[in-house]
Amino acid sequence: MGDLLSWLLSFFLLVAVLAIVLYQVMCLADLENDYVNPYDSASEINILVVPEFVLQGALCFLHLVMGHWLMCLVCLPYLYYDVKVYTDRRHLLDVTEIFNQLPWEKKIRLFKLGYLGIHLAISIICMIWSIVAE
Repeated sequence: MGDLLSWLLSFFLLVAVLAIVLYQVMCLADLENDYVNPYDSASEINILVVPEFVLQGALCFLHLVMGHWLMCLVCLPYLYYDVKVYTDRRHLLDVTEIFNQLPWEKKIRLFKLGYLGIHLAISIICMIWSIVAE
């Protein structure tokens, strides 16, 4: 039963990270279409960057503690990228340079969405496998 609860917790953490990244993509798309000003868009995205990093770290730590080694290995590249961006101090969007960075930032977040989608599919498969095994 504990294994199923850990899979459910990891599923909800993964959905939360996915929702944060999807919201960031929507903010960037609104900025690209000129529905919102750069200051509002950058401030909304910057508020969510650190919680996204923390949730991803918690997800990787949960998989490590529960012994889900494959899922922990799947989490590590994303976590490494987050730590690298944070330590290089490139995690926040600059309001004055946001239009120059817009295509790159949008590509990064779309790549994250794809990566998280694959991670979510693997997580659901493992969760179902765990239910069937019990």
